[in-house]
Amino acid sequence: MDKVLPFVLDYYDKEVSMMISRKYGYSIMEAYKKFLLSKTYEMLCNPELEMWDFSCMGIFDMWESELVTGDPRNSLYIRRD
Repeated sequence: MDKVLPFVLDYYDKEVSMMISRKYGYSIMEAYKKFLLSKTYEMLCNPELEMWDFSCMGIFDMWESELVTGDPRNSLYIRRD
């Protein structure tokens, strides 16, 4: 696949932004912007990584790891420590 299908990204955009908004108290638009500008979102858009197999909770965990550590790859969801 050359790119991630738009409806797949739309699903993650809505769900993960809502999780960010609920947990951190950001407006939905602010949460959406924070997600879209993240390394996590950049990884989600990379078709070679096939991240559409991850749950929204997994993507949220990666975003939160990026927020705390600066790198979404530090997520326990990926590392499985």
